[in-house]
Amino acid sequence: MEKMRDSIDFKNMNIAALFRKLLLPTVLGMIFSALFVITDGIFVGKGIGNDALAAVNIVAPIWLFSTGVGLMFGVGASVVASIHLSYGKVKAARINITQSVAVSSLLLLLTSALVCVFAPEIVRWLGGTERLLPLAVEYLLWFVPFSVFTALLNSGMFFLRLDGSPNYAMMCNIVAAVLNIILDYVFIFVFDWGMFGAAFASGIGTTVGALMIIVYLINPRHDLHFYLVKLSKKSMRLTARNIGYMCRLGSSVFLCEIAIACMMFVGNQVFIRYLKEDGVAAFSIACYFFPIIFMVYNAIAQSAQPIISFNYGINETQRVRRTYLLALKTALVCGACFALITALCSHEIVALFIDRSYPAYDIAVKGLPLYATGFVFFAVNIVSIGYFQSVERARYATLITLLRGFILLTVCFYGLPLMMGNPGIWLATPLAELLTVLFILIIYMNSRRKKKGNSVSLQHGNHDKEILQEV
Repeated sequence: MEKMRDSIDFKNMNIAALFRKLLLPTVLGMIFSALFVITDGIFVGKGIGNDALAAVNIVAPIWLFSTGVGLMFGVGASVVASIHLSYGKVKAARINITQSVAVSSLLLLLTSALVCVFAPEIVRWLGGTERLLPLAVEYLLWFVPFSVFTALLNSGMFFLRLDGSPNYAMMCNIVAAVLNIILDYVFIFVFDWGMFGAAFASGIGTTVGALMIIVYLINPRHDLHFYLVKLSKKSMRLTARNIGYMCRLGSSVFLCEIAIACMMFVGNQVFIRYLKEDGVAAFSIACYFFPIIFMVYNAIAQSAQPIISFNYGINETQRVRRTYLLALKTALVCGACFALITALCSHEIVALFIDRSYPAYDIAVKGLPLYATGFVFFAVNIVSIGYFQSVERARYATLITLLRGFILLTVCFYGLPLMMGNPGIWLATPLAELLTVLFILIIYMNSRRKKKGNSVSLQHGNHDKEILQEV
């Protein structure tokens, strides 16, 4: 396949034109990824039933873990590789992506084996009731073995875009999503394979998308491709050091995925307490609809990432600042549109997943507009986290993620229903996102006071880059 680096110049190309060139295929690819998840929900809800929808929501945190591992290694390796490429060190960049794919794959093979062995216990720990246990375990056992490919599909997007092939990255997502949609219909409605069919369809889709990425990365004609890493003791020590640094840079995006898992885990507990299994089914509709919001924001942040990282590496601070502000404005417009559409079309959105005869239908219709009030704040948080990752300010990114996704979210989920009743459950996530935006503003104002010169939007101090060594 013809590489496309000649058409993308991270150093000299107009920021708006460069951002648009990366954004369109990235957003389209992410939307298809979101459709991957949403169609699963639609087919499960319509083809298997209300309890099946709730069961998938119970075990979704395990899927989010594998996605988070892929994103963590993808972000960490691509930020480091971007900086290496800005210095002309192509070999080091190749080594970084090879290390990230190898280590993330080994990690997920181990964790997947453990999950399969202890599947019933894990489902109970995640909040599954005896009524939901058989469905949840069946789904878990058939999608977990494909976790390695799920992670590779997510991490590979970063490497392909950095190599100047955003359109091929988009195609990997589209092929995976379309294949999943077709197989979902065949396995659930034609073959009547139930939960096994839904999980197997997803597994096949992600595997094909991941194999497309492998085909790209083994091609030596591309600037970024797999590089044979030595197995000496010195090489292994340097690999461990490099992986540790990549994980540190990408830890916040991993925590973003775990934060979504935390939202689903805590939300499931609270909904079961107040509204029983029907409440979990209603909440699962919001969780199925949520990925399209998250993935569009994620696409915006990921489109800005190579531009920011490359120009950060060569100290082009004004180009970094303009890229961040452009990404932020784009995300805010999208957030306002998403919130409006959700509020106006809640009946239609819920009807995609379940029939009006289910009690969960009315619960979801009333709750979705409340839940959507947080979409604008979520936009600010995701783009800001992506900015901090791109300029190697991992501490800020991690702190913001921990605050919004764990501390504030848990407090709001357990506290708001005590004050507001059932509406408080739906408003917990929006309130956590709003409070996080206020925290980011505090960081910004403090930075403005401390550093007047050489600022890059949300100010970072002097570079503390740790250039990784070649193996």
